[in-house]
Amino acid sequence: EAVVFFDPKLATDFKYVRKQGLQLASKMRFVSAQFEALLSDDLWLHSARHANRMAQLLSSKVRDVRGVDVLFPTQANGVFAEIPTPCVVPLQEEFHFYCFDLSGPTSKVRWMAAFDTTEDDVEAFAGAIERIVGGYSGGGG
Repeated sequence: EAVVFFDPKLATDFKYVRKQGLQLASKMRFVSAQFEALLSDDLWLHSARHANRMAQLLSSKVRDVRGVDVLFPTQANGVFAEIPTPCVVPLQEEFHFYCFDLSGPTSKVRWMAAFDTTEDDVEAFAGAIERIVGGYSGGGG
């Protein structure tokens, strides 16, 4: 985590506030080194753009799979979809993802891409979705 002050006057007493009400890592230099790397040469932006591209790729590969309903436009690194509930566990046995609701015939799921997601990762996951969800014949979705 980081706190950025655009007005330096507001930061005057922040070191005391930080100790009283926020987390202060005992080895802050190790945390700070990560920020230094992320903020150098726009690494954070490169990483975010890559994750967003991988989510776009996943969305494009699964949006026409029978049983998959992509719920929202993919504008960041997450794909929000609805799939038949009986497909969730078999799919999670191969790939980890979060489910919002398992109570009905369909479940809302969140599929996330990260800075280290590869096109091969997306292809493998999309293939599993095609095989498991697209091959599901029990209805729903």
